[in-house]
Amino acid sequence: MFGFRRSDARPSRDASAPLPADARRLHLRFVGQVQGVGFRWTSMGVARDLGLTGWVRNERDGSVTAEIQGEAAHVGAFFSQMLEAYRRYPISYTVDEREDIPLVEGETDFEVRY
Repeated sequence: MFGFRRSDARPSRDASAPLPADARRLHLRFVGQVQGVGFRWTSMGVARDLGLTGWVRNERDGSVTAEIQGEAAHVGAFFSQMLEAYRRYPISYTVDEREDIPLVEGETDFEVRY
């Protein structure tokens, strides 16, 4: 996997625990060099380390779609952590779509979808 070394991850979220008051969920679409470089797995590692829930998947058009959910500060940190994970590798990508969407109650983990 490119760029990301998993550290001591936060435990999965307890489904019975209430969502943080400042929780948010973003729908994202990444374009550029995002397939074939470990992007989904790096996204999952970063999200889990930040205690985020949601999912990520490759799309047929070569983009990657994701939904991330958690404390607002951790959602914001996701983007800087992804940039840091790929800092040493010559890939380029952009966030083509970024939209706040309704929270998903009871979600406990971040997963790669197929």
